[in-house]
Amino acid sequence: MNNRRFARTAGWLALPCLVAAGLLAWYVTREPATPFAQAPATATFEPALVSRGEYVARLSDCVACHSLPGKAPFAGGLEMATPLGAIHATNITPDKTTGIGAYSLADFDRAVRHGVAPGGRRLYPAMPYPSYVKLSDDDMKALYAFFMQGVQPANQPNIPSDIPWPLNLRWPIALWNGVFAPTAPYAAKPNQDALWNRGAYIVQGPGHCGSCHTPRGLAFNEKALDESGAPFLAGALLDGWYAPSLRQDPNTGLGRWDEAQIVQFLKTGRNAHAVVYGSMTEAFNNSTQFMQDDDLAAIARYLKSLPGDPQRDGTPWQYQAVAANPDTPGAHTYATRCASCHGLDGKGQPEWMPPLAGATSALAKESASAINITLNGSQRVVTAGVPDAYRMPAFREQLTDPQIAEVLSYVRGTWGNNGGAVDVKAVSKLRGHTDPASSSPIILHMR
Repeated sequence: MNNRRFARTAGWLALPCLVAAGLLAWYVTREPATPFAQAPATATFEPALVSRGEYVARLSDCVACHSLPGKAPFAGGLEMATPLGAIHATNITPDKTTGIGAYSLADFDRAVRHGVAPGGRRLYPAMPYPSYVKLSDDDMKALYAFFMQGVQPANQPNIPSDIPWPLNLRWPIALWNGVFAPTAPYAAKPNQDALWNRGAYIVQGPGHCGSCHTPRGLAFNEKALDESGAPFLAGALLDGWYAPSLRQDPNTGLGRWDEAQIVQFLKTGRNAHAVVYGSMTEAFNNSTQFMQDDDLAAIARYLKSLPGDPQRDGTPWQYQAVAANPDTPGAHTYATRCASCHGLDGKGQPEWMPPLAGATSALAKESASAINITLNGSQRVVTAGVPDAYRMPAFREQLTDPQIAEVLSYVRGTWGNNGGAVDVKAVSKLRGHTDPASSSPIILHMR
């Protein structure tokens, strides 16, 4: 009698568990809906659509992750370190064996906008599909046309990830997507004009600016995906760099930049306030300099609409002249190593040699960018195919960790800068985890 009662009870308990398991299995293997489900499996696209897709690929900076120097464009292979292990960018050429040549438009849409490959396999969110989901249907079709007809196929096998089992199981990503990944394209705000909406579309969608400039949560999710969240584009640490705020923070953001200066920076790689460096160099070399002027103006308009946070950013910086005193720690190193470009007064040569007085890297609490660029120098900025003649040299061989910490503490505490002193341990840690900047940046002519 007791055995029958136990069996009956166990059966009733097992039923909801089986139902829950079935629902979970369905949820983690389902393929997202796509407006292209009925699109023909093969199609020939007009040259104008392929050209439009090339521009969308520029906006999206696909080459940054999916190409390596000396290899076929978009053939993948780039290693990306994650807290769980290394993953490698995949081959997205139209090769039918190792690339995406067998993808239908619906397959392509699910992968790019929802992070789901054919067969329901989830992509790691290193692929910025939480941003790419904002792409319009028209831009998705154009992007597909470009990758199918505007890119040369390359038979280059994909490299498996180094993430160990069971952390490499993909099905939990479906649960992550359900919590953190939006599912709808960008919807224009009716209370904003066309220029603002175009800027919001590019910044939130193809430009995926938040991937670097928005802080991450415990689940490696961006804390906000649009202007409705205060953390959106508020600055974040990434790969040994501090990606600064793109909001109206006068010290660590764009508060002292006007719209024309934002456009100039994105178009030429420099302005009176700064020069591109770090990961932004690749974004400039392969993406922003190719954007249409109207789109750059739209980006600037949108970014200038994002309010800063005085509590986070502090009192707005004001220049303070400093009398030369070689006995000040770090002053001698600065005078002999830095002043020839950046000036004894820290003002640099505007639009050529960036000022250190008022620089984001000298005002931000995070010192990673200042340390990294001093250790490893900057990548070469390439404008219209011509390498820039001016480049920050690497000092990892010339200066010790204490010397770098001392000179950076001097820079971050002079001319009104208040970023704070740099710890020698922070320099040593970054020295061990970074490599000198490459002298061969990835510059791709996609067609």
